[in-house]
Amino acid sequence: MKGYPSYLIYCFGGLLSLWILCVSSTNQCTVRHEVADCSHLKLTHIPDDLPANITALNLSHNQLRSLPPTNFTRYSQLTILDAGFNSISKLEPELCQTLPSLKILNLQHNELSQISDKTFVFCMDLIELYLMSNSIHKIKSNPFRSQKNLIKLDLSHNGLSSTKLGTEVQLENLRELFLSKNKILALRSEELNFLGNSSLQKLDLSSNPLKEFSPGCFHAVGKLSTLLLNNAQLDLHLTEKLCWELSNTSIQNLSLANNQLLATRDTTFSGLKQTKLTLLDLSYNNLRDIGNDSFSWLPQLRYLSLEYNNIQCLSPRSFYGLSNLRFLNLKRAFTKQSISLASHPKIDDFSFQWLKYLEYLNMDDNNIPGTKGNMFTGLVSLKYLSLSKTFTSLQTLTNETFLSLVHSPLLTLNLTKNHISKIASGAFSSLGQLRILDLGLNEIEQELTGQEWRGLRNIFEIYLSYNKYLQLTSNSFALVPSLQRLMLRRVALKNVELSPSPFHPLRNLTILDLSNNNIANINEDLLEGLENLEILDFQHNNLARLWKHANPGGPVNFLKGLSRLHILNLESNGFDEIPVEVFKNLFELKSINLGLNNLNILLPSIFDDQLSLRSLNLQKNLITSVEKNVFGPAFQNLSSLDMRFNPFDCTCESIAWFVSWINQTHTDIPELSSHYLCNTPPQYHGFPVMLFDTSSCKDSAPFELLFMINTSVLLVFILMALLIHFEGWRISFYWNVSVHRVLGFKEIEAQPEHFEYTAYIIHAHKDTNWVWKHFSPMEEQDQSLKFCLEERDFEAGVLGLEAIVNSIRRSRKIIFVITYNLLKDPLCRRFKVHHAVQQAIEQNLDSIILIFLQDIPDYKLNHALCLRRGMFKSRCILNWPVQKERINAFHHKLQVALGSRNSAH
Repeated sequence: MKGYPSYLIYCFGGLLSLWILCVSSTNQCTVRHEVADCSHLKLTHIPDDLPANITALNLSHNQLRSLPPTNFTRYSQLTILDAGFNSISKLEPELCQTLPSLKILNLQHNELSQISDKTFVFCMDLIELYLMSNSIHKIKSNPFRSQKNLIKLDLSHNGLSSTKLGTEVQLENLRELFLSKNKILALRSEELNFLGNSSLQKLDLSSNPLKEFSPGCFHAVGKLSTLLLNNAQLDLHLTEKLCWELSNTSIQNLSLANNQLLATRDTTFSGLKQTKLTLLDLSYNNLRDIGNDSFSWLPQLRYLSLEYNNIQCLSPRSFYGLSNLRFLNLKRAFTKQSISLASHPKIDDFSFQWLKYLEYLNMDDNNIPGTKGNMFTGLVSLKYLSLSKTFTSLQTLTNETFLSLVHSPLLTLNLTKNHISKIASGAFSSLGQLRILDLGLNEIEQELTGQEWRGLRNIFEIYLSYNKYLQLTSNSFALVPSLQRLMLRRVALKNVELSPSPFHPLRNLTILDLSNNNIANINEDLLEGLENLEILDFQHNNLARLWKHANPGGPVNFLKGLSRLHILNLESNGFDEIPVEVFKNLFELKSINLGLNNLNILLPSIFDDQLSLRSLNLQKNLITSVEKNVFGPAFQNLSSLDMRFNPFDCTCESIAWFVSWINQTHTDIPELSSHYLCNTPPQYHGFPVMLFDTSSCKDSAPFELLFMINTSVLLVFILMALLIHFEGWRISFYWNVSVHRVLGFKEIEAQPEHFEYTAYIIHAHKDTNWVWKHFSPMEEQDQSLKFCLEERDFEAGVLGLEAIVNSIRRSRKIIFVITYNLLKDPLCRRFKVHHAVQQAIEQNLDSIILIFLQDIPDYKLNHALCLRRGMFKSRCILNWPVQKERINAFHHKLQVALGSRNSAH
């Protein structure tokens, strides 16, 4: 127990060392391409171990209280220094002297309260200086006198009460000055005189409590082109005064957003008559009333934003004078919806008649009851019209809905989120130049006859996704052959299996989206003729049955002919098998998504044509094996692979090749270490696939080869045995015939004089009929054959035993017709067989021929006759065939046996 305190001391020391190591490791700056990032490291001093050649240093979001110049001596090449979001309260003048090449200095969100003449005296090459969000309340003397090259100066979010930043002319190259979120109450004429010789283009005075614009306050900055006065709470009088002060300046862009400008009059912008104003932002003003001729003074205006206001009415003279307007934003610009119908905004006919050059009109998210006969009359240059969530009662689109756009060269029409339920025949007939039609996120439920699109001769894209119910016909798209993009996602699509296909006329189609429709039945010619199709979205349907081999009629290959297909999405369709031919000839496929299906076994060569594949998604399937003969071609040029959440079988046969490929590929495989886990065998369950050891798999290669050789030999042996068993007689027959034809068939030897018979036939008395039936015809067919038959050829008057002996002696061969009858015949057993064998032994002759009419085991033959098959040559042992067609082969063998020599060698 005495050692226990010392043990604690050692543990504490170890933990302290570990803590110090962790702290030091977290204080490591990142250096890349001469840029050092030391942000968010809780630094209290400047790092002194960074490369000396760095040109940019980020010290933001630390705990620095100062920037000692001596600490930057090593980094004299710095051009960018970011020390924002620290606690710096004072800046030493020598800093820029130490950093002579400094161009950009960021000191935002610090605690600087004063800036003296000496603070930036040596920062003569500065181009950008950021001092926002400090505590600077007043600028004394001329702290920016030396900044002759400064282009951008930001003093926003300080406590400045004046725009005066100096007592003499300076900052001659300044282009952008930001003074927003200060305490400036008045803009007086002399306060901007310090910029008398500058080229200031942009001035931001937003979020200042301005109450006064003195005469001539902008004369010193006559080249000013952009003025931002957002969130300044300017009333109608101050706005009008401001416009007069901007008269005869170079102002082009004026932003007055969120100023509670409730109304405009015909004199509000009159002061801007002598300007070339091109952009005016009046958004977020709660603007209710636009007086007639309010914009008549702005003939050069091209961009007008009125979004997020509360306009009650547009009259025919609301936009009078805006003859050059190109862009008009009216998003949520009108009165919000309420219970009273009288509160709905009103747009009179011909309200847009003056906007002859308007190209872009956005009216999204409003509460307009519907369109009028001449609502859009006069928009003869309109190309883009967005009406998303604009109307409250536009349920049916008729041929009069957009009649006022008949003279507009409209290219894009957005009608999403308008509760549209029906499209009448010819609804878009007045929009002959329309290219993009967006009808998504509505409530359309109807049968598409094709007349809905009449007149859309140049249509490029139709978006119908996210509607209630669409029923197709064979002519649904017959009138829009120019269509290249068709979106039909989640529309409860019906009649997709029609023939001819509803998509057959769309020969130019490149994108087709049929996803999320629960489609289960389609024909093989669904996409026939779509040779130009590049993207097919078919995910979240129910196509599993179509690719089953058990499907009536076989698998449905609905992808055939899509030779230019680039992207194919078949996610979540329930597929559990893929026919090997479905991806054939799809040589240009770059992306295949088969995720969230039930795929287990993929057939070899299924991806053989996908050598251009870049992305393959097979996540959340049942794949256990990733083998080269299946995935090799697809993985060759892959840049992205997703096979997460599959139950991999971590064995050499299943994933050895996959693991080797993973370890050498540059393909992006997200979450490889965490979501590619082994499922089997049990000892590897939950083990990362990438860590599977493949070294043992390599040693199995010789054994695999040996196994294949042994298996092949065994199979050949079994096949040969079966062949010999069932067809051996035929092979033997043709072999004998062939051999004797080649070598010459040797006829029966010329009979010596003492051989009167070709063969003596020994048989049981009960087999006499069989012998006569089969041997007599052979004698008739071949005159050289003469058999000794006891009943016919025995000499008269000679005793039976003596006749048997004489006949055997005068016969060249002795034939045993072996049956169970022969084994039981006492004369044959005791005398005939014994005498025939004895003669063959004495004369050293191979003269005995055995003919088995029955299958008699060798042991019975030996027991009854003292004979064994092994005593005789194979050509002298014959079996009577059961099949009639083999009898000729038997006769041939018998002739060969009869013609063989008797000498035993």
